[in-house]
Amino acid sequence: MDPQDELATAANKSDETIVCYAPNMITTNGVWQGDNPLDYSLPLFILQLTLVVVTTRLLVFVLKPFRQPRVISEIVGGVLLGPSVLGRSITFANSVFPLRSVMVLETMANVGLLYFLFLVGVEMDISVIRRTGKKALGIAVAGMVLPFIIGGCFSFLLHKHSQDMSQGTFILFLGVALSVTAFPVLARILAELKLINTELGRIAMSSALVNDMCAWILLAIAIALAENESTSLASLWVILSGIAYVVFCIFVVRPAVMWMIRRTPEGESFSEFYICLILTGVMISGFITDAIGTHSVFGAFVFGLVIPNGPLGLTLIEKLEDFVSGLLLPLFFAISGLKTDIGSIKGAYTWGILLLVIILACAGKIAGTLLVAFFYQMSIREGITLGLLMNTKGLVEMIVLNVGKDQKVLDDEAFAIMVIVAVIMTGIITPIVTSIYKPARRFLPYKRRTIQRSKPDAELRVLVCIHTPRNVPTIINLLEASNPTKKSPICVYVLHLVELTGRASAMLIVHNTRKSGRPALNRTQAQSDHIISAFETYEQHAGSVSVQPLTAISPYSTMHEDICNLAEDKRVAFIIIPFHKHQTVDGGMEATNPAFRMVNQNLLANAPCSVGILVDRGLSGSTRLAANQVSHQIAVLFFGGPDDREALAYAWRMSEHPGISLTVMRFVPSDEIDPPRHSADPNNPRSLSVETDNDRERQLDEEFISNFRMKNANDETIVYNEKVVGNGEETVAAIRTMDNLHDLFIVGRGQGMISPLTAGLTDWSECPELGAIGDLLASSDFTATVSVLVVQQYVGLGPQNESVTTPDSPGNGYEQYGNVELINRRSPQQKGQPVFNSQH
Repeated sequence: MDPQDELATAANKSDETIVCYAPNMITTNGVWQGDNPLDYSLPLFILQLTLVVVTTRLLVFVLKPFRQPRVISEIVGGVLLGPSVLGRSITFANSVFPLRSVMVLETMANVGLLYFLFLVGVEMDISVIRRTGKKALGIAVAGMVLPFIIGGCFSFLLHKHSQDMSQGTFILFLGVALSVTAFPVLARILAELKLINTELGRIAMSSALVNDMCAWILLAIAIALAENESTSLASLWVILSGIAYVVFCIFVVRPAVMWMIRRTPEGESFSEFYICLILTGVMISGFITDAIGTHSVFGAFVFGLVIPNGPLGLTLIEKLEDFVSGLLLPLFFAISGLKTDIGSIKGAYTWGILLLVIILACAGKIAGTLLVAFFYQMSIREGITLGLLMNTKGLVEMIVLNVGKDQKVLDDEAFAIMVIVAVIMTGIITPIVTSIYKPARRFLPYKRRTIQRSKPDAELRVLVCIHTPRNVPTIINLLEASNPTKKSPICVYVLHLVELTGRASAMLIVHNTRKSGRPALNRTQAQSDHIISAFETYEQHAGSVSVQPLTAISPYSTMHEDICNLAEDKRVAFIIIPFHKHQTVDGGMEATNPAFRMVNQNLLANAPCSVGILVDRGLSGSTRLAANQVSHQIAVLFFGGPDDREALAYAWRMSEHPGISLTVMRFVPSDEIDPPRHSADPNNPRSLSVETDNDRERQLDEEFISNFRMKNANDETIVYNEKVVGNGEETVAAIRTMDNLHDLFIVGRGQGMISPLTAGLTDWSECPELGAIGDLLASSDFTATVSVLVVQQYVGLGPQNESVTTPDSPGNGYEQYGNVELINRRSPQQKGQPVFNSQH
């Protein structure tokens, strides 16, 4: 019987069935000729692929709230389409997944698998294994040994149906299937749980990488031993040939690829010929290892592994990623599901074994990991979490099971049991880890989360976020103007924000000085290099400034979490992030990326310290000035409230720089000069509380302003003016009269403050996240095209946490004002009617 018939018979679970079909029936003549498209292989394959992709995507959407990885959706999708659910209908099975289509479907799935594993090899960094500590190595080994032993024990219970297969090979297959950890799936789970940058996440990733490599070696041996009729001598030849192939890839293929990389000038794209050559090499590798007697995917994986990490790998990933992992790979998982017939698991005894396998395999990993965790004095909770994470199943296990089924090592019942084990073990990980493990904060809450609260003679820590290199010059000039001195140095954390795309995992990269001469990997890497080199140059030329460059790679929807976590971790007082619009040649403002705006809004809502949004319109030209040449005219528009006090505190720090001239324009409501005729209703507690809050805010403003004026009374570079205005229109008119000599406006966001000075301005504001005044200054129709820094002060979490302070409090003592700040952070709609009266 030829392999085609063999495949068909295997799928039909009957050795007597012989399927005959005409090989020329590829494409149909059309329905108008009376043809049924499903009788022809191409239309049928297109329908099957569409069904698989649509079902998988729907399940991804359905299971997303339960935080399930995509691999679960893909396997469950296959099970739904297979004999367990929809395939129970004979009509559906015979028309959509008939036996004659199995060969085409499996061939395409294996082509997808071939290229996917090539990409996994390309993405895997072997140098990580060399750098892996003893802890990760111990966890990887312990996490494999116990489940392997458990698998070996259970093979005696499950082996009864497979007497034609040697017990040793069966043990090997079952042991590998239970002990393997899916590296790509684990990376995704860690990224979702925000654990990837924690110590625990790094250990889990390193352990999974080692585990994956061991699993591949064991799989190659298992396949070599799986040929039933062959002698042990043939198996030895298979193993030796496999080793020879790996050696050939390392010493012949890798130097050839390195030569291609050297031939391509830095920054230029690789020629189509080179790319085509490598993609053909994947096929040839698959053919060689298949001919040797190991699986074709082993060749593709090793071929990907020898390609150096760098621009070539990234080009290949960008070209193949979406097509392979989005379209072809689900086919492989779907076929695993199609082969799974849950109905073949008969009897309470078998279901009992299934439950026992799941519990003991999980427990084996956890126990093995816990032993190593105890040895390295980790907490029990961390040990259990690591053990659970190491239970992640995915691609490698599915390959093991499919090969086992094809080689008749596993029968239908054993195969179905193992697929269910994989789905359940991977499915329960995220919910359990979420409930038992909360990363503990390794430090005490810090108090200096604002510039106003920072000591004048202490280090100021600033986190600077950057999307593109065009943000760099203005931010460097802004930092230079922030007056770093030996007494009060500035520590700058530069965070390059990169969107997470493809299958890469969210991560935070800490940059050390990169080796010069090494080419950039891609456009993002080139941008990172430009940003890092610009800040390193700034650090060398500026005094009292230390720079730590980092890159955050994560989805825009959760990017603010990475920024907030880093700010908390590094205990910064101020985050500077660019506005989502940039200036065009004609002076207008256009949006660069709408997602940047979402990041800014989320950051303002969740930041653990003060935030400044920088509307970049250049700051004294695009080139960085030497420290002694800095010369800026800065204006602060002060309306009152915590945000305005923070803005003035930052400008006050800047004004101490010898090259900075500061103008403070304080806007005073005319009803403060002429008291309002209507007071709040004393019987309405809500209006009374608002009045009280505003009185307290006014008191804080007065104290801060009087302290500022007293300290700077003799400073000629600081000009203080007060402007009496009655409403929003007068405020706008007053701002428009300010001269165009200023380089930078610093304003408070004014969130939650109710003031007649800005009445009506918020009704037509384009960007509410900038506040009424910030939005006015940033709008395209504002005459002065000046950079604007909109500041929001961090106000703590109420009385039990941190308090508002005035800088002139003796001994840096902090006055506490209870929930005042929280009330003032709420929107006007929440706070009841304002008690200010704007009648004159």
